[in-house]
Amino acid sequence: MELKANSPFKSPQLFEETMQNGVTTLLGILEKYNASFLGTGMHPLLKLNETCVWPHRHRKIYEEYGKIFNMNQHGWLNIQSFHLNLPYRNEKEGILLHNLLAYLIAYLPSISASSPICEGTVGSSVDNRLRFYSVNQQEIPSIVGDVVPEYVTSFSQYKREVIGKYSQDLIRAGAGKTLLFKEWVNSRGVIFRFDRTALEVRVLDEQECIKSDVALSCFIRAALRGLIANQEELPSHDILVGDFNSAVSEGLNSRVLNPKGKTARDVCRYLMKIASENANEDERQYLWLIRNRIENGCLSEIIRERVMQKAQRTDFVEAVRSVYSSLIKHLAVNEPFS
Repeated sequence: MELKANSPFKSPQLFEETMQNGVTTLLGILEKYNASFLGTGMHPLLKLNETCVWPHRHRKIYEEYGKIFNMNQHGWLNIQSFHLNLPYRNEKEGILLHNLLAYLIAYLPSISASSPICEGTVGSSVDNRLRFYSVNQQEIPSIVGDVVPEYVTSFSQYKREVIGKYSQDLIRAGAGKTLLFKEWVNSRGVIFRFDRTALEVRVLDEQECIKSDVALSCFIRAALRGLIANQEELPSHDILVGDFNSAVSEGLNSRVLNPKGKTARDVCRYLMKIASENANEDERQYLWLIRNRIENGCLSEIIRERVMQKAQRTDFVEAVRSVYSSLIKHLAVNEPFS
């Protein structure tokens, strides 16, 4: 199930209010079936044999994917993410934002990870959703690349070297027209959505409530302004890829090659500093939540810690159920978990 805006929100507060109204409305419907929503990036107990590929509207798209990829795996199934769309006015601005976002998303998983548990066990990464996401299309590696997008200099280069490359690879694999030369097939962590004149950020795990998703969006927007104002030289793509993989695996304590610090937490503190300096009044009201995540741990780390504490007194699965039952309540009332 997807909650999606029909047009850009004029303020973070309107974003939060509108989306929470959607959550509340749908929860009223689900209540009749003794069901509820669960935030975070993955369901912690779901087994692959308990779910299936989407069989409803747009199923033809998944049927095309199924001809090429093994879709019976995490990364296709049991995946929940928050997509943030950021508009651009022209090609110059679009290219600038794309390249700055390539820098930002290398470190965002250390803040936004919320998927510590998979199939009833503690996963090997802080962000297990992204761990699976990075390999779910390994039959055609050009679709996801290194998740961190390559720096580009023009729309024509992007269309030729990114969209054109994976489309040709899809042709060789026998894909139908549904997937060919489509911008949304690109599975990098940031992609151009030319159809809506926006850049789409895809690396963010769904959080525990709408307020936390809004806080992430405010942090990203304000940090982008700061990076534009500073006009600093960006790290190489290889450095970003290495730091991204470390952040996915080890979170805020991961070692990084970025000269802004020794750990992902150091880099995120720097990004928070420039975000705070460049946030508008509306955005500033939400930045405390991200600052708290940077200093005290992302949602994934907090979930894992609380599950392990409870597991000392009860069965591990029961500990998972207890913590995630609390998360369900926080989603319903739109209250951060920590």
